Amino acid sequence: MEKIMRFALVNDVRCETSPGLIGSCPGCSQPMIAKCGTQRVWHWAHRGNRNCDPWWEPETPWHRAWKDQFPSGWQEVIRRDEAGEKHIADVMTENGLVIEFQHSHLPAREMSAREAFHRNMVWVVDGTRLKRDRSRFLAARTTFRPTLMKGLFVVFWPKEGFPSAWLDCAVPVFFDFECFGTANEVSEQNRDILWCLLPGRAEGHAAVLAVSRSTFLDAARKRAQIIPSQTVMEMIAADLRRERAVAELNARRWAYAHPPRRKWFRRRRQSRF
Repeated sequence: MEKIMRFALVNDVRCETSPGLIGSCPGCSQPMIAKCGTQRVWHWAHRGNRNCDPWWEPETPWHRAWKDQFPSGWQEVIRRDEAGEKHIADVMTENGLVIEFQHSHLPAREMSAREAFHRNMVWVVDGTRLKRDRSRFLAARTTFRPTLMKGLFVVFWPKEGFPSAWLDCAVPVFFDFECFGTANEVSEQNRDILWCLLPGRAEGHAAVLAVSRSTFLDAARKRAQIIPSQTVMEMIAADLRRERAVAELNARRWAYAHPPRRKWFRRRRQSRF
């Protein structure tokens, strides 16, 4: 399959595609041709079946709508690690934050590999890929337990509301259940919300943060981390431990104030003989 790209080098200038243009790949320097049809978004593609980055995914209008929220210079950034391995990030901000937009199914091994390669990254996942994903989430949403922090919830059964493939990620996963860039018939208020499944567990429970789209974009543009996930999870864990301690103390107090009525039961048993 061909690697779909938005930018190629035309006379050493980074350009978007246009009918008739011929460019070269910024990553491997091989020739690329402009694909400007009517069935897919316009893009560049390698000639033949060459694929310079195995972490490819056909770009949808959903991808393009999200990437357009960031400067073109932050899009399709080529990254190399210490061993020389090379991959193209969907978006990499000037603060070093990588944002990967994912629509299609992703094998667990590749997911972990991307997280290890990019390190400081977040996922934005199309929550409408499968027909039932959005309805499952809406049903599970009613079971989310609010915390003292606005928009932050404890989730006891995350697999009921989120695709199982994304439950154990090592980085934050933002689910777009309203499919940004499309004309879904939902209210503007609901359509503005992303639901972030934080990495890790707090006392065995998952945590989800409701984030407005504008807050997400503002944080992504200005900060190296959108959410201090570890700090938030530690706060939730401390709150849950405190609640458990209070509940246990109240139970002991109740038991002390209501001792078993053993003598009454003994007298009742004796009266029966």
